[in-house]
Amino acid sequence: MTIKVLLVDDQMLVREGIKSLLNLSDKVKVVGEAEDGSQILEAIDKAQPDVILCDLSMPVLDGIETLKLLAEKTINIPVIILTTFDDHEFILKGIRAGAKGYLLKDVSLDTLIDGIETVFNGETLMQPALTERLLKGLQSHQSTFEAPEVIEALSPKEREVLGLMASGCSNKEISQALHKSEGTIKNHVSSVLAKLGVRDRTRAVLIAIEKGILKN
Repeated sequence: MTIKVLLVDDQMLVREGIKSLLNLSDKVKVVGEAEDGSQILEAIDKAQPDVILCDLSMPVLDGIETLKLLAEKTINIPVIILTTFDDHEFILKGIRAGAKGYLLKDVSLDTLIDGIETVFNGETLMQPALTERLLKGLQSHQSTFEAPEVIEALSPKEREVLGLMASGCSNKEISQALHKSEGTIKNHVSSVLAKLGVRDRTRAVLIAIEKGILKN
């Protein structure tokens, strides 16, 4: 199955460049474009995409406001923020607004396609380097507090799985690293999400950083 992608970026050359690269793959196909969030609803209706790649900095309606608009309209198409901004504040805003992935525009084509496949399959993603930046940023701008009750609720194996999730590992990669079946890892991930009170991996990592479960 070819994954249908919608590009949202105010720079035409950027859109054309990403489109040309993605269309080299038989796994994904760019089916629509929008210059900013104000055009996204019409573009979605026309293109019926499976995944949206969205820039952060755009006129009229930027990436964060676009994510909020999609949430208000209960449009559940997974969105990957694809941007040049790697500041932890931007990362936080994107995650909290509902992005399923956050990648920088200098990623390789293979990483971008893998990311599109990841969110299409219902998972979330963030580059390990961005997780590191988020961790350092939170620790330098606020006093990360410990939450003993949350930490104690997670088993040692679940904390190990959470750490690998923060490193950007997929369930398959975690299963290989811990020498456990992928089914077992899925159970661990589900348990971690339930105990942290979140629905996806990116928010689990964010909560873990904020509560001091993951430390630099």
